[in-house]
Amino acid sequence: MPAARNTQPETASPSVRERELRVESRQREGSLLWLPTLFAAEAIPSAMITFVALLMFLQLKIGWAYSTLLCALLSLPWVLKSFVRQKVRNTGRFAYVLRGIEGAIFVMLVVLAFCFNGTAESRYLVFAALFVLCLFCAWHELAARMYYERMLRPRQQRLYNSPKMFSSQTSTIFTYGVMIVVVGSLEVFYHNRRHAIALSWSSAIYLLAGFYLLIVLYNFFVLRSPRIGDRRQNDSLGNAVRAEVHVIDRIAHKPHWLTVILCLFFFLLPQSLMFYTRVLYLIAPSAAGGLGCSLQWIGWAQGTVGVMAFSLGLGLGYRLNWRHRLMWPQAVAMPLSPVVYYLMTLYPPTGLPPLCVATFTAQLLFGFGLSACMVFIRYISGERYRSTINYLYIPLISLVMLPAVASSGWLVERIGFHLFFLIDMLLAIPAWLAAYLGFRFASAYPTKTPAA
Repeated sequence: MPAARNTQPETASPSVRERELRVESRQREGSLLWLPTLFAAEAIPSAMITFVALLMFLQLKIGWAYSTLLCALLSLPWVLKSFVRQKVRNTGRFAYVLRGIEGAIFVMLVVLAFCFNGTAESRYLVFAALFVLCLFCAWHELAARMYYERMLRPRQQRLYNSPKMFSSQTSTIFTYGVMIVVVGSLEVFYHNRRHAIALSWSSAIYLLAGFYLLIVLYNFFVLRSPRIGDRRQNDSLGNAVRAEVHVIDRIAHKPHWLTVILCLFFFLLPQSLMFYTRVLYLIAPSAAGGLGCSLQWIGWAQGTVGVMAFSLGLGLGYRLNWRHRLMWPQAVAMPLSPVVYYLMTLYPPTGLPPLCVATFTAQLLFGFGLSACMVFIRYISGERYRSTINYLYIPLISLVMLPAVASSGWLVERIGFHLFFLIDMLLAIPAWLAAYLGFRFASAYPTKTPAA
């Protein structure tokens, strides 16, 4: 007799698709626990290095030329971080690594606060502490990006780009905006004390370190180990460097690779020159051609309103590219930001609201246009930086911006703000030409596989 066929409906065992949906649902619920604080832990010290460091150097009585040079040198760890990328990836155990890095960042924030001791050597100590802090930030950025890509699938990564960007930019506002306002208020409070400036910065950084410690403790409990790609592999630092050199060699065999990089340099040149000079213009006294703004005004206009505008522009540019595959509007808007500052030299704002409007406009154009750089980055590096939300920390972008950023303070000292912003405004013409040529070469030879 043939065996009776099982006629019960197959409802007991769910389908593969249903299991995948359940897994994705659990991942979405768990991601909201660690994603905001993970990228906040990265954005807070990064904003300290990228934006706040210039104000530190200026208030330590370092000249404009040396201040911009030191700030440019602080970007070297982001330029060179790719050489340890394979080492970080093969180390595995990303949750434990991230906990250790965040603990080290907290310690360096305390050390940085201690470096403001009011002595002549404090400027060198502050730079050394910021440089070590930047090393940990670059390491954290690599580990956090790899952790993110292992915890979420590519479709989920696109879904969480907006919350990730919101968390990062909110933390930047907290560091660059709120902290600067606090420092300015403390300087007023301590104005009768000896070394009032050093005491104000030290107190504010101690407060920031205390807040950062709460994030470190929270991440210690919510970060879970990825199920895939988390196993440790034995690999040396030398092998990681050789692997990256091999990647660079592969890039050098791409058609017109050097032309594309030079186009990216000239496309970013107007923004590179004004990256720190816009802050110099705000804080410089009227006798030197600046606006003579207080730290409170800079914190509100540049650190709060400016960062909000930059984030809005970055999100709009990203969505325009992702949904409509458009890059020309961003490329046209990118070099227009210096026009705002040139007009400010002709018609200086008379209060905080007009200053905020001008800063909002300039930073909106900057953020909106920055996403156009991804055309160059994808051609050179493939999809390596597909989950990166802050394009300024991509090694190639940091590298091409470094010469102009380093020399911008020296140029302002020689020619003044009015002529500087006029020249910077006129550089929009070669920037648009560079965008046209770069887009043309990148589209003629599309990258089909990632570079690494």
